[in-house]
Amino acid sequence: MYTIYHNPRCSKSRQALEILQKANVDIKIVRYLDQPLSEGQLKELLDQLSMTAEQLVRKGEDEFKQLKKSVDILSEKQIIQAMVNNPKLIERPIVVAGDNAIIGRPPENIRSLLP
Repeated sequence: MYTIYHNPRCSKSRQALEILQKANVDIKIVRYLDQPLSEGQLKELLDQLSMTAEQLVRKGEDEFKQLKKSVDILSEKQIIQAMVNNPKLIERPIVVAGDNAIIGRPPENIRSLLP
């Protein structure tokens, strides 16, 4: 089973989903903008990705820029909370297979998770 954290309005996310569909694997689609992740779920994803919250956050989004202006240094917990409160701050798409996960930027990256 493959899980894709998907934003259907994102072309990279749509391309990643298409790669999974063409690979004919079982897919669970999580529309994380409609079903926001909890702090625990986000921490688990970060562990699977072997990334820090700062590496996963979309730094170009206005919400993140505003947060950075209000605090000199953001802690891991603050960045995670920002992504929980504003799911569009989460880099996309994320594909999980078992204990492994990868960001599909470029979408071809997810091929490394396929059999």
